[in-house]
Amino acid sequence: MTRTIICVIGTRPEAIKMAPVILTLKKNTAYRTLVLATGQHSDMLDQALSFFDIHADENLHIMKARQTLDHITSRVLVGTGEIYDKEKPDLVLVHGDTTTTLGASMSAFYRKIPVGHVEAGLRSGNLEQPFPEEANRVITDRLATLFFAPTDRAKHNLLSENVAEERIFVTGNTVIDALAWTLRQNRGHAPQKEYSLPEDAPLILMTAHRRESWGEPLKEICKAIKHLLTELPHVYFLIPLHKNPAVRDVIRSCLGKSERVIFTDPLNYPDFVQAMNRSYLILSDSGGVQEEASFLKKPVLIMRNLSERPEAIDEGTGILVGTDKEKIIFETLRLFSNKREYDNLVAGSKSPFGDGTAAEKIEKHIFNFFNPWNIV
Repeated sequence: MTRTIICVIGTRPEAIKMAPVILTLKKNTAYRTLVLATGQHSDMLDQALSFFDIHADENLHIMKARQTLDHITSRVLVGTGEIYDKEKPDLVLVHGDTTTTLGASMSAFYRKIPVGHVEAGLRSGNLEQPFPEEANRVITDRLATLFFAPTDRAKHNLLSENVAEERIFVTGNTVIDALAWTLRQNRGHAPQKEYSLPEDAPLILMTAHRRESWGEPLKEICKAIKHLLTELPHVYFLIPLHKNPAVRDVIRSCLGKSERVIFTDPLNYPDFVQAMNRSYLILSDSGGVQEEASFLKKPVLIMRNLSERPEAIDEGTGILVGTDKEKIIFETLRLFSNKREYDNLVAGSKSPFGDGTAAEKIEKHIFNFFNPWNIV
């Protein structure tokens, strides 16, 4: 019996993290694997899928300028439900904590379709940080049937919420699968070639997009960068600007005239991997970057007040600084002033987010879910 599985994705990070799962499932003829894109992101989503040679079977194209959370949630809820009614899936797979994930899980739940949650169990413990992602993942985990937890700590979070242990599977994080595959492909452009960056110049990669950072917190981040440009006259900053005007307009107005700041549009995935690999240090509020940087042995200053990925902090490659100007400056200068400490930090760290085989493990557990009498 062929089982229909619908993999729902809406944003670029979801596309990257779900790509290894989609490709693995498509190899198994026991499944009819369909890709449903909501278009919460449009061009960035298509770009990420194209890199992995994946094409959406359905695309809701919901994105509009300055879209609200209400718009995204309602359009995803209705649109995915219509596709489920047409395709009659045996399982819906969602990823992480986006509004697409929330809406797609709710419409599956309303139809009593089992939901598999990839990257289940992450918790910051505060529904407003990150916003709305923490609420999205908590609600999704209340609706899910299968829980693919990236780490033992994520499993513990689920157990503490009374999720049945036999439904939780620690797999590692699929972003490590995607990252390892990309590194093996040796794709993408190195920043020094693409942006005339001096070959030996230290590079700091900075990304920021979280809603809780909009406004004054983002201005504080920019003030810290301005100060660091003065304190570290040999260092360059590479800043891929998020598409949202609430982010890019503030950063450009604060740093637009600064020397040694390279602005780009959002980088395609292989170029972003090259940029991370080339960096001496990363400043970011991205959850995925915390995981990727840990695997690449690159220190990342986490520009959030709370992190649902404490494993990176425990390993030392993740340093929680929030949007505090003084903390960002202090930790950056510390890592630049003491080469031995920097080298010890990166050399002694290991990635707590898996070994690049998460997708294979997820496929195995899905097989066992459909064939409980033939556990492998």
